Amino acid sequence: MLWRNSTMPTSSLSLETARLPEIITSLPGPKAREIVARDAEFVSPSYTRTYPLVVNRGRGAMIEDVDGNIFLDFNAGVAVCITGHSHPHVVEAIKKQVDDFIHISGTDYYYRHLPDLAKKLSELAPGSFKKRTHFGNSGAEAVEGAIKLAMYKTHRQKLIAFLGAFHGRTFGALSLTASKARQRAGFGPQALDVTHVPYANCYRCPYKLTPETCGAHESSGPHCARIIEDLILKTTVPPEDCAAIVVEPIQGEGGYVVPPASFLRTIREIADRHGILVIADEVQSGMGRTGKMFASEHFDLVPDIIASAKGIASGLPLSATIARADLMTWKPGAHASTFGGNPVAISASLATLELLEDGLLTNAAVMGDYLLDGLRELQKKHSLIGDVRGRGLMIGIELVRDRDSKEPAPDERDQIEIECFKRGVIIQGCGTSTIRLSPPLVIDREQCDFALKTLDQAIAVVE
Repeated sequence: MLWRNSTMPTSSLSLETARLPEIITSLPGPKAREIVARDAEFVSPSYTRTYPLVVNRGRGAMIEDVDGNIFLDFNAGVAVCITGHSHPHVVEAIKKQVDDFIHISGTDYYYRHLPDLAKKLSELAPGSFKKRTHFGNSGAEAVEGAIKLAMYKTHRQKLIAFLGAFHGRTFGALSLTASKARQRAGFGPQALDVTHVPYANCYRCPYKLTPETCGAHESSGPHCARIIEDLILKTTVPPEDCAAIVVEPIQGEGGYVVPPASFLRTIREIADRHGILVIADEVQSGMGRTGKMFASEHFDLVPDIIASAKGIASGLPLSATIARADLMTWKPGAHASTFGGNPVAISASLATLELLEDGLLTNAAVMGDYLLDGLRELQKKHSLIGDVRGRGLMIGIELVRDRDSKEPAPDERDQIEIECFKRGVIIQGCGTSTIRLSPPLVIDREQCDFALKTLDQAIAVVE
């Protein structure tokens, strides 16, 4: 099995031999403080950092900072480092490609990498139909490509998306994004005509319903999906003007929210009745993160177009817009990217997919179940934990100040992030008051146990 060999020769053995964190200086250490100060002087202040982690090296699920402190990474570069940090199989593929050539734009010339990866993604993406792929550099670019294609093919201008969604920060993707007000503040009118409706968040149902009373278990589907056809298409979005419904199969930035399967099934049925396309944003939930190659597979959802990025190349910038071949028929020059599909990034992606199929998908499912069981035990112990949810290694822990009222606990969430950092575990928040766990898919039971123990300690301190 390729994925188990996670050690690499280096000048220092501390990181390679580290199974668990080791904090040897106060945080941040002196070198980290100097870099943080320089960053504050010269780097855009729009970046968001909760705590001062200054990375020097990474191997597998472990990170070493510039002062020699070693951390267990349960964030993976915001769900990007799917195969762990600097996996030797991926590094080997990158080095080999760099020796051959680094770049020659795929929009103007041919090389084997583009059809090789496109063919592989066509085989892996849901749906038995033929598919084509357009390559970009980021999740936002994949989403931009998806909505451009949908509007190009349908000749329709309106879109439906969901509250809590995050689809990117470029102007088109930002029109779809409805996660946090500060992401839109100061940027004027939105570029696209998008109508937002509530996502299927059963823990915080905006309609004050339960899965039993909303129809989630019935053939008609849940209220939050039916509202699209029963209200939206009859009032503000004429179906003949709607190009696509854009949905995250599992909502990411909005709080790692897992919908009932009937939600996505009903969306698919509504879209089919009205000739509307379904775009699945799998930027965060795809590439094995949930224990399946794409999260859509958990719900038997077959999208018309998929946006993929983040873990697709184990950390190199690459994205893919994967669509039905009968949709992706736009003419030369309609959409392109100079760097999209860079041969080094594609080589890393092909190596990544080999690792996923060789055992990491299975490990993500097994370790995900193990973590969920452990977190539900912590939920019994800590009243601050209101909800635990997820699929595979895409897990959300929603914090509340009171379980009855479900009052969010954003300050406590931020404090827990910092307490975990002090103890050597890297986590990150999402939504209003949710902790997201998105570790590399190479983690093992010992590392899961340490993460659970650290969370237990951090929550206890904050409580």
